Amino acid sequence: MYKSIIGFASILLGLAFQACENEKAAKEAPIVEVPVIQVQSQDVPIYQEFVGQTFGQSDIKIRSRVDGWITGIHFKEGSPVKKGQLLYSIDPLQYQTTVDQSKGQVAAAEAELANAEANLKRIRPLAEINAVSKRELDAAVASYEAAKAQRDANIANLANQRIELSYTKINSPIDGLIGISSLREGDYVSALGSSILNTVSDIRNIRVRFSISEREYLRIQRLLAENPNARKEVAKTHLTLADNTVYPETGVINFADRQIDPQTGTLTIESIFPNPNNVLIPGQFVRIKLVLEERKGAILVPQRAVNEVQGVYQVFAVDPENKLSVKMVNAGQQIGDEWIIDKGLSSGDRLAIIGNLFIQPGSTIKPVDANWPEKK
Repeated sequence: MYKSIIGFASILLGLAFQACENEKAAKEAPIVEVPVIQVQSQDVPIYQEFVGQTFGQSDIKIRSRVDGWITGIHFKEGSPVKKGQLLYSIDPLQYQTTVDQSKGQVAAAEAELANAEANLKRIRPLAEINAVSKRELDAAVASYEAAKAQRDANIANLANQRIELSYTKINSPIDGLIGISSLREGDYVSALGSSILNTVSDIRNIRVRFSISEREYLRIQRLLAENPNARKEVAKTHLTLADNTVYPETGVINFADRQIDPQTGTLTIESIFPNPNNVLIPGQFVRIKLVLEERKGAILVPQRAVNEVQGVYQVFAVDPENKLSVKMVNAGQQIGDEWIIDKGLSSGDRLAIIGNLFIQPGSTIKPVDANWPEKK
């Protein structure tokens, strides 16, 4: 019995000694450095993001107006072209032959007109002295007028044939960027066909078309009704490219369609962007941001400072003694890599960015400035 009591006492002393050692180790453990930010309130523009597609300021499809064999391609595909620059040649032989025939017809008509005019000049003085009948004079006048009309018709036909001949040379209608040719030298092209030889795009400015839902359209209309001064901000648009870089130029709403598409329930909107460095080309898919409103005095924090656990959002607050505590917050809209906090924080609060650090609430930390907001 005595030995049992002694053994039990030894266990208690051992546990007490171990507890003291643990407490001592805890006190001697180094304080962990943790990045800390200070919450600030600021005016934040609220964007809505949409998927859009780019178009040239002008995208002109090149088609042939005559039938024939392509005899020459006079540009480098994918390169800039100038207005009036020769792009395609079509075999002109049959059209040149028609022009030559029309020239002959004009010459014959002019000869016939000259003969009729000479006959009229001969008969008119004779008619005045009644040396010939009035019927002969009328016949000479009619013959002259018919010859003149035939000459004019042949001249008009020659002009038309020359126009047809000119269509065998296809020139660029604008300054722009030309694409890949759909036909090559030796291919036959038809004026009645629907084939497009190529497309020339003016890319000095780029149009971006995107669609918004009917609900989003009504939201914008209510916003403008409540704040007419917001119209200028709503008209501004911003682009994010496929590599997630932000396009430096700001766009402006160009137009909106007259109606909601009944099949998709969306409204098509077009915005136009300057393209001084030709970064944008037709056919790109981009993300376009539209400013819907500006949130005054919003609490904005980096997303890495907010933890989500089963739909519950929390942050690690730092008190004046640099101790951690957990705060529940209501996270609102995401703005880039930041989060608007609708409820739970005030301007001036300090938050710790724990990340993968294993630190329990109630622990004392050594705060390190997290350099936020980051300098752009």
